[in-house]
Amino acid sequence: MSEPLELKLYVDGRWTDGSTGRRLGIVSPATGELVATVPVPGPEDVRAATRAARRAQREWAEVGAHRRALASHRVGDAISARAADLARLQTLEQGKPLAESVADVNEAAELFHLHAEDLMRLNGETLPVRDPAKRMLTFRRPIGTWAIITPWNFPVLMAAEFAAPGIVTGNSLVLKPPAHTCAAVLGLVEAFEAAGLPRGLISVLPGDGEVGEMLVRDDLVDAIGFIGSSATGARIQEIAGLKRRVMECSGNGPLVVCADADIERAARAAVYGAYFCAGQVCCATERVIVDVSRHEELLEACLAEAEKVRLGDPFDPATTLGPLNNEAVAAKMDRHLADASARGAKVLLGGGRRDGMPTRLYYELTVLDGVRPDMAVAREESFGPVVPVLAAEGDDELLALANADVLGLQAAVFTRDLKRAFRFVEQLEVGQVIVNDTTDYWDIAMPFGGAGGKSTGWGRIGGKWTLMDMSDVRTAVIDLS
Repeated sequence: MSEPLELKLYVDGRWTDGSTGRRLGIVSPATGELVATVPVPGPEDVRAATRAARRAQREWAEVGAHRRALASHRVGDAISARAADLARLQTLEQGKPLAESVADVNEAAELFHLHAEDLMRLNGETLPVRDPAKRMLTFRRPIGTWAIITPWNFPVLMAAEFAAPGIVTGNSLVLKPPAHTCAAVLGLVEAFEAAGLPRGLISVLPGDGEVGEMLVRDDLVDAIGFIGSSATGARIQEIAGLKRRVMECSGNGPLVVCADADIERAARAAVYGAYFCAGQVCCATERVIVDVSRHEELLEACLAEAEKVRLGDPFDPATTLGPLNNEAVAAKMDRHLADASARGAKVLLGGGRRDGMPTRLYYELTVLDGVRPDMAVAREESFGPVVPVLAAEGDDELLALANADVLGLQAAVFTRDLKRAFRFVEQLEVGQVIVNDTTDYWDIAMPFGGAGGKSTGWGRIGGKWTLMDMSDVRTAVIDLS
């Protein structure tokens, strides 16, 4: 392997080693080797980034929608030109199969094009007023400077999910990816610079929760965009005060298999939702809830699908399941499977880490039967490659079991009956319901986020909805008398 990269922070249009003099190592979950080191940001770095963002945002807000849209198109083109390098870097530090990283980077580029076009349709309106001598109209204005805190499972894509709508609506951003998966996000800076974005408009400060808290508390930060765990989201909520927020937090996605379901299709979706990104997805297959009349058929089909999954080197084109990203996730899988086994669940396939691999993060795709709602694997987001199967009798029980959770992000339901499909669409307590496809289904134009009354956040990622969340309605009343 070549020498580890010596990464830098990107603050106010400049690369810097930061103010603390400390560095952290980035170790590949795939190889166990040191990939890079990155500076640890301190309060001075955070303040420099937010000060630059405030300055740049005031100018950027006034350049006009067409210029911002053209700049966003240029960013998209510049990411596409660097896609192969960014994808390889992301797979090395994150662990997902290279094909998944390629798709992530291409989708990130597409987001900058999509939101440039969305901006052209972000219209206001003229409203009727009682006074005939007055005219009332609305239009959109940027909120200001955003602190963007993103997780390690989709480093490039999730940074783009905020950066693209943020810049087209006239905001500035300070991006904070996790320190151990920041290399590809720092690689995006070349695309920002190639597109000619103003100095200071986007800074990148990789770091841990301490850096995130400094950003959330900074008085020059007007709003927070967050994707991550509900526990971290609750902490942000606690300290953010009245700052605007878009929060996309944990999910415990149920995949519901009704009595009339296409079992083969449901099994493919369930297994895919468990191995895609090694199950480290907020809308992964976390619970498979099947009508008891189809239970045995589904198990057989899931086992057949699971046998097709290939765990291995993420740079091998034959690999469909790479290593988990970090030891904390692997240890959580260990705990969940041990708890399930102790409470009577049966491991039908997999069940632990694979020996003889470069690291201890390669986890077998696991199929569990006899799972009950009180088991940790059903109550909590496992975030690993596991298919936990629960059984219920009839639609009422399926719905009750699916909704018996504090989280409510995305669900799937499999049925051939349109009336039944609409019942589940309307009564599942989640933000999105996917009919006859995986819980992992996502489209860059769909509004994605949690349901009200659940601990999964608010606001929407995707399409015009993110532009609306990252801008304000401004109302003007003009007296013509």
